Amino acid sequence: MAGGDAHPPGEELVVLVDERGQDAGVMEKLRAHETGVLHRAVSVVVSDASGRIILQQRAAGKYHAARLWSNTCCGHPRPGESPDEAAARRLREEMGLSCTLHHATTVRYRVQVGGLVEHELDHVFAGVAGAEPHPDPAEVMAWRAMDLDALLRDLRASPERYTPWLPFVMEAWSKTGAGN
Repeated sequence: MAGGDAHPPGEELVVLVDERGQDAGVMEKLRAHETGVLHRAVSVVVSDASGRIILQQRAAGKYHAARLWSNTCCGHPRPGESPDEAAARRLREEMGLSCTLHHATTVRYRVQVGGLVEHELDHVFAGVAGAEPHPDPAEVMAWRAMDLDALLRDLRASPERYTPWLPFVMEAWSKTGAGN
């Protein structure tokens, strides 16, 4: 997901999309996750200089998927904000990183996260970090860099350690060759 954003979810709006991916209105973020309505999201997968993927462990205070490992960062474009702008904003807010990002792919998924539903048209962005992350502790409790093959093996062996959307994001991202 794009399950980012440390402030209370009721304070933020998400952009709803129709089956063709066209904007279809806005809704309060928590309500969108309660009702499972399709909405726009961004996921960012950043590698370090060695090609390892930078993962974050979501902060304990997150309203869902707390303490689980996930991609570098994720979130939702605000009304009037492009997915590119949202990806760069969330990378700065969550991980304290700025780097050139490119749109790698878009993936759609619907997964249960506790009592909530992540039903997202997720724009996946890729980049390479030139520095170590300096995460916001309200967003991220830990981070690590991991080889793609090791991550994919661990996702299969211990899926409970990861956010439910991470397999969708990593499968779509790895098919783009973005990590090569």
